[in-house]
Amino acid sequence: MSAPHDPPAPAAVHSGPAAPLPVIRPATPDDAGELAELFWQVRNESVPSIPMIVHPRESVLPFVETVLLREFEVWVAQDGDTLVGFLALMPPDQLGHLYITAAFTGRGLGTQLLGLAKTRFPSGLQLWAFQSNEGALRFYERHGFEPVEWTDGDNEEHAPDVRMVWKPAAGD
Repeated sequence: MSAPHDPPAPAAVHSGPAAPLPVIRPATPDDAGELAELFWQVRNESVPSIPMIVHPRESVLPFVETVLLREFEVWVAQDGDTLVGFLALMPPDQLGHLYITAAFTGRGLGTQLLGLAKTRFPSGLQLWAFQSNEGALRFYERHGFEPVEWTDGDNEEHAPDVRMVWKPAAGD
């Protein structure tokens, strides 16, 4: 699966203090419904940078309940009472999903979630991203990921993708 997020955002002019980043916490089974809606929302917001999810909307909640929350280590970003992003990791080194709502991209949340992923898997990470998701590819490259493998669409969306790998620098 690919991971959309943090495309460059226009510079914002702030007249007061910066808004605090959302709270990041482990996901719980009680988050399943809102997490499913967030998953759908971000995939929808990300078209055409990434293809729309190929499964019907009603299949997202069962996926979140039976796969995402059971097989992945999931962290959510919560702004007040609302989930605005999530990170899904799978040992030993897989970053499976990093999704952030459009309203929260470009604010450092992706960097914060990616930092958490690097802390959880300090020996290295790998992920797949759609080649068309140029903002995500630049984001990952800025954070030390290198492209190592490309496909012509060997995924359920049949869209070209790229596997990227991060390894800590010597001495980290």
